Amino acid sequence: MVMTPRIGAYFVEWQSAPDDRALGVVDFSIFPHLDLFPQNTLAHAKRWAADIGGPAYAIDEQTAIKVVDGSVEVVSEGQWTKFGS
Repeated sequence: MVMTPRIGAYFVEWQSAPDDRALGVVDFSIFPHLDLFPQNTLAHAKRWAADIGGPAYAIDEQTAIKVVDGSVEVVSEGQWTKFGS
């Protein structure tokens, strides 16, 4: 998540954070731990993604995102969803 441009207000848990910006190394955001916790459902991920304003992925524990030379590949044996363009 730290490599993304934004994590979304949903994941900002520290009081001193001025906003939800992260490093922005990649051009998409990540909603992790899909369906692992009661508050990390696909419905929650859809609401989170609507606020992100850019490409985003919701991924479970059996999913990784590989980025090589700007090319994004989802590697998964689990559940994942892409939001946005």
